[in-house]
Amino acid sequence: MNTGLKDRVAIVAASSSGLGRAVAEGLAEEGCHLALCSRSQVRIEAVAKAIAAEYGVRAWARALDVTQPLAVAEFVAAAAREFGRIDICVTNAGGPPAKPFASTTIEEWRQAMDLNLLSHVAFARCVLPIMQQARWGRFLMISSVAVKQPIEGLVLSNTVRGAVPGLTRTLANEYGPDNILVNNLCPGYTRTDRLIELAKVKALAQGTETEEAFDDWARNTALRRLAEPREFADAVVFLASERAAFITGQSLLVDGGFYKGAL
Repeated sequence: MNTGLKDRVAIVAASSSGLGRAVAEGLAEEGCHLALCSRSQVRIEAVAKAIAAEYGVRAWARALDVTQPLAVAEFVAAAAREFGRIDICVTNAGGPPAKPFASTTIEEWRQAMDLNLLSHVAFARCVLPIMQQARWGRFLMISSVAVKQPIEGLVLSNTVRGAVPGLTRTLANEYGPDNILVNNLCPGYTRTDRLIELAKVKALAQGTETEEAFDDWARNTALRRLAEPREFADAVVFLASERAAFITGQSLLVDGGFYKGAL
């Protein structure tokens, strides 16, 4: 399938590991040049060098804290100068602490807002005007299956990420006339470092082994297994491609059938 992504330029946030790195590799395989960021300059530079060497694309990297709007603006401006264009932006961030409501603090709520909602907003404010000028763009947010089905022990993530579908619909409507597609991708249980962290928390709370947490999550999917990061990345690549030209405003679950609702 010709995705039309060769020589496009994509920003991929939080791309030093996990879902972000898988997305970066998936786009690079299609010929996209990349502007990558994560908190660690050393780690993100290593990832950029590895991707450039393997896929023969340009991969530019900078350290970035996505909770800092001014830093996000500086990163996007620098990426636009480096490549002369920004066609695709995949926003992404790690999750907030796993804990029940009674254990949370007001400061943790503020931090979760900055991390899992306002980081998307910060990128949108900088990237969408660039895409408007080109009259082409793909703005893709990564949230969680929790936007449809709250997950036990993740009250911060369940609540804050629950706002992302509303942002998605609104931006899709506002920027659709400029040929900019806006979608939200909602991963389910996927084998990443974040999932290992959550499994340890669950196992400690229940007095069980970490592997039992993985088995329990797998049993609750229709496919009876966990996802691999590349399987999620394939969905991102499709929505970034020319083949998804009439899909916008959607929150796509990539969860192996974990969500059991009818709508």
